[in-house]
Amino acid sequence: MTSKSQDADVAFIEALAELLRANDLTEVEVMREYGDNDSLNVRVSRQIMAAPAPVAYAAPAAAPAAAPAAALPEATPVEDPAQLPGAVTSPMVGTVYLASEPGAPDFVSVGDQVSEGQTLLIVEAMKTMNQIPAPKAGTVKRILVENGAAVEFGAPLMIIE
Repeated sequence: MTSKSQDADVAFIEALAELLRANDLTEVEVMREYGDNDSLNVRVSRQIMAAPAPVAYAAPAAAPAAAPAAALPEATPVEDPAQLPGAVTSPMVGTVYLASEPGAPDFVSVGDQVSEGQTLLIVEAMKTMNQIPAPKAGTVKRILVENGAAVEFGAPLMIIE
């Protein structure tokens, strides 16, 4: 391997590392073919240390000076939508689309009645469009994702009651 091609490979790997940072990716893998029996396989990954999830608390109300400490409200944690009954969670990592194509009406809206198996949205993973069906019949109470948003496995997508 010549020094020139080695320098080009190092620049290529540095560009992949920058691609990870710029797009908030955790891993990218590429194979470059140079010719017969000459290729470069590169996997660049980084570990993102997840910060502990912040817990929001209600601010205590102003109490009169003579009020006993027991009169102050207790801190209440914010509810986790994934734990609500009727939560529909993502079965995979990908990008959410609320409509079948740009400009088309959304599959469902808040307040819509849905039947079991009806398509709620699409999660694109690795260039494959995966329709996410309603796990049960009910009413769409909340849509927790925006069109084009990235989702993780198990992320809450919507609430159906």
